[in-house]
Amino acid sequence: MDDANDRRRILVASNRGPVSFDRRDDGVLTVKRGGGGVVSGLSSVASNEDMLWVCAALSDADRAATRRDGGGMLDLDGNPGGRAVRMLDIPAVTFNRAYNTVANSVLWFVHHMLYDTPNWPQFGVAFRRDWAAYRDYNTAFAEALATASGTGPAATRAVIQDYHLTLAPRMLSELVPGVRIAHFSHTPWAPVDYFRVLPDVVAEEVLDGILGADHAGFLCQRWADAFMDCCEQVVGATVDRDRQQVSYKGHRTGIGVHPLGVAADELIARASQADVELSMAGLRETVGGRKLIVRVDRTELSKNIVRGLAAYRELLLAHPEWRGKVMLLSLAYPSRHDLPEYREYTASVQRQARAIDDEFGSPDWTPILLLTKDDYARSLAGYRLADVLLVNPIRDGMNLVAKEGPILSDAGCALVLSREAGAAAELGDDAIMVNPFDVAATAEALHEALTMPDAEIKRRCQSLVAKAGAVPPVAWFHSQLAALDAS
Repeated sequence: MDDANDRRRILVASNRGPVSFDRRDDGVLTVKRGGGGVVSGLSSVASNEDMLWVCAALSDADRAATRRDGGGMLDLDGNPGGRAVRMLDIPAVTFNRAYNTVANSVLWFVHHMLYDTPNWPQFGVAFRRDWAAYRDYNTAFAEALATASGTGPAATRAVIQDYHLTLAPRMLSELVPGVRIAHFSHTPWAPVDYFRVLPDVVAEEVLDGILGADHAGFLCQRWADAFMDCCEQVVGATVDRDRQQVSYKGHRTGIGVHPLGVAADELIARASQADVELSMAGLRETVGGRKLIVRVDRTELSKNIVRGLAAYRELLLAHPEWRGKVMLLSLAYPSRHDLPEYREYTASVQRQARAIDDEFGSPDWTPILLLTKDDYARSLAGYRLADVLLVNPIRDGMNLVAKEGPILSDAGCALVLSREAGAAAELGDDAIMVNPFDVAATAEALHEALTMPDAEIKRRCQSLVAKAGAVPPVAWFHSQLAALDAS
């Protein structure tokens, strides 16, 4: 990318922004910086570019912050009156229907293929109301981007993130004809037969929305191929797979694959801090000299935690020699607990872990250490101590845990990885691959990992580390800008 392009303004739109707010007991608003991964990577870009990040107010404290002087315009530290962040005060009812009911309970479920299809979904009148809210939510973002787009289409590039904002590219292209737009999907993309679970008009609107962009990006080729299949079979678009292009309504959208990696140096530095060392000391005392299997997940339905626990039980049944000699550290952090399906899933995880402890535990050995309170330092400590890292999602857009673990493992770890994770495309040659639904095979994969020779673990882990850090978030983002400029 040349210097002239680097100086052009960049507009980023995503549901979550680089800052959010808490309200203390005394009523004072306090700033929380954005979390790791993509958010921290884009924050790094924002601090070095002429960039405006458009995001939604996610809480009452966020909404209060947007109503202070500045009309939602903030700097990267959350101070009003800046020009780096615009936080949209979307009405709470609209936000809830768009975010919880449509984005997280429909689009997420479709792309991760999570529905119990004999019973659900049922798209009735209430869903049409919710879809209208989703459209309004996207309209708010498109209008904010249009307002910020400058005096001409060459002045900016707009990069729109994820399944929350599938309609915004088309809307923005109509508000500012000729503006350069990219959309990026962080989730998998459903195969066409499953995508057709959506009402026809909704499926068509989602695809039409993304095809308003000049470039559509995905985390691996498999998801890009599924998107192109949907474009061809659902809306009748012309797909050129050799050139990775989709033509629709007289407009051409380039399709790109942009794997996301880890900012290794930053992660290693964070994992060397005192709070991580303290957590490591506590875990070492608990684990003793036993082998340690580690998994780090949100209690998200797609993460497949219950089957992972079942596979660990199968390991202890099929290979009783491991009883008393191995522990599973399962860090299962809260996710979307405002949705009943997620609350029940968390309860299922806890029941399964208790049952395994009751079945196999002894006075001097607890088979599973299940911890559900969010603790980033403890996660980093777990990575550093892991002998085996278990990552077995039903489906995952990428899965950064599979990349973070090998980077931080002090002695090198073996990776047991689901073939349904996007990361499998990059890491599969050096991981032990599993079908996430095959509990018995996953148990055997855990046994293979636990008995793998040290030299083989070291060789594989070194290769995993190189691949995991190959495209850190800043490079990932700039690869999308370069693809947009070339489209």
